Amino acid sequence: MKKRLPLAILVMAVLISLDQFVKYLIDSSFSVGESQPLIDNVFQLTYVQNRGAAWGSFSGKVVFLLIITTVILIGSIYVYIQLARRTDTKFTPLRICLVFLISGAIGNMIDRIVRGFVVDMFDFCLINFPVFNVADIYVTCSFIVIVILIMFRYKDDDLTDILHSSKTKS
Repeated sequence: MKKRLPLAILVMAVLISLDQFVKYLIDSSFSVGESQPLIDNVFQLTYVQNRGAAWGSFSGKVVFLLIITTVILIGSIYVYIQLARRTDTKFTPLRICLVFLISGAIGNMIDRIVRGFVVDMFDFCLINFPVFNVADIYVTCSFIVIVILIMFRYKDDDLTDILHSSKTKS
């Protein structure tokens, strides 16, 4: 745990900084609603101020979204710490996913606290898909991989052991 936690914090700082830097670039270079095609009729950068969650759900409910994010962060950090205490490498993929999940949650939380909305910019115009950002990529991809890991790699006993044990396991 002595090496894992500082490394995880460093990686989170880098991931959050990348997310915030991309959002800063969009916010300082685009007007709200402005688009710049990157691949004609397929993919573009579009500056959107998302005042809700995915697909604009819970629009204007900043306090609610901050509470939900805080609960998710507390749970994710708790599980990460439990995993970091283990000496085996069995849960390394899960720990990595949690680093990305936590980073994405913090990245969007920063936006909600500082701006009152989340800056989104990636726009797949080929399909009817919501505009999203770097933090959304972290959260979505890590969540999908976590679900796959839970379904196909870890047993129920593994997960129970993580949540109910504070001992170092080998």
